[in-house]
Amino acid sequence: MSVEVNYWGVFLAALSSMVVGSLWYMPATFGKQWMKLTGVKPDRSKMTGGKMAWIYGTVFIASLVTAYVLAHVTYLSHNFFRDSWVVAATGSAFWLWLGFTAARVYVHDTFEERRKQLTLLNTTHELVTVLVMGFIIGWLHP
Repeated sequence: MSVEVNYWGVFLAALSSMVVGSLWYMPATFGKQWMKLTGVKPDRSKMTGGKMAWIYGTVFIASLVTAYVLAHVTYLSHNFFRDSWVVAATGSAFWLWLGFTAARVYVHDTFEERRKQLTLLNTTHELVTVLVMGFIIGWLHP
């Protein structure tokens, strides 16, 4: 069996993760709380154009990898369960998030003695991100 992936769906899903992250961590939503919990204080003088391009470029590549893996698993899930594409994609997104994001972030944050509120804030952000990605991938299925 060969797996089919809609690459436009993968691209748009990766792009959506950037939008969700921007909205989630802006000061008017959870940005102030995140900065307080992490102790991060933005220093605009250190954010050169090159550094920003590197950060956003590498984060977008990581999002492309996530979207591609989600599209791949969605195809397998859809063919196995015969659910709708959107159900297969969002269901896969949830289970992958639970097992590979939420659980792993919890382990690292526990050993790093991070505040539970920060773990909850970040893992919830990741859940929203992958569910939006899943919806896009399911909607733009192969």
